[in-house]
Amino acid sequence: MMDLKNYNNRDISNDYIYMQVEETPKTWQDKFKRVVKRSLKGELFVGLWIVFREMVKFDIHTVQYPMEKLPISPRFRGLHEIKRLLESGNQACIGCGLCEKICISNCIEIKTKYGAKGRKVVNSWTLNLGRCIYCGYCAEVCPELAITHGQEYEVASEQRAQFLGMADLVTPMDIFKAGKQTEFKGFGSVSPNADENIKKAPLAY
Repeated sequence: MMDLKNYNNRDISNDYIYMQVEETPKTWQDKFKRVVKRSLKGELFVGLWIVFREMVKFDIHTVQYPMEKLPISPRFRGLHEIKRLLESGNQACIGCGLCEKICISNCIEIKTKYGAKGRKVVNSWTLNLGRCIYCGYCAEVCPELAITHGQEYEVASEQRAQFLGMADLVTPMDIFKAGKQTEFKGFGSVSPNADENIKKAPLAY
C-alpha cells in the first residue's frame, strides 16, 4: 500500500521565496525618480541594444504570403474534395445521405433520384461553405470515402453564391485522367497497388 506520510505534511511555507517588489509610485515626483533610476541603471539602453542587434541581423522570419506558404499538416481539414471512382471516373458519392444527416451546421443538402437502371443517383449535392465549420464529420461518416478534406484553405469570396455548389469540389476530369487525384491516406484508403486489382464490373456505371 502506498505510504501517504510525505503527503500529509501540507506546510510548505518554509520553501517560499519572496520577491522584493518595489512599491508603486503614486505621485509624479516618485514616478520621475523611478524613470531616472532605471535609466541610470542601464535598463533602457539594454532594451535599445537588443532591438538594434536584432534589427541589423536581417534574419527575417516573416512568411511572404501568398508567394510563400507554410507546410500544412496532413490532418488539416481544408476545403472539401469530392472523389471520382478509379474504374469509371464517375463521382464516388452514392447518395446515401449520411453526410447530410450528421452535419451539425446543416450546410449539406442532397437530392437523389432513380436512374435508368433503377439505381439511385445523386441529382444535386450542395455544400454551403459559408455555414460549414469544417468539423470533418461528413468525411468520417462517408462509407465510400467520396468526400474528404483537402489542403486548400483560401476560400474567401465577395459573393455568397460562390460558397454553394459541387462542381468546384469534384476532381476535374483532366486531373483525374492524368492520375493526379490525391487519394485519402487514412483508414479504408486505396492501397498502393490498387491499379493492378481494378477489374471492370459487369454493372459499371
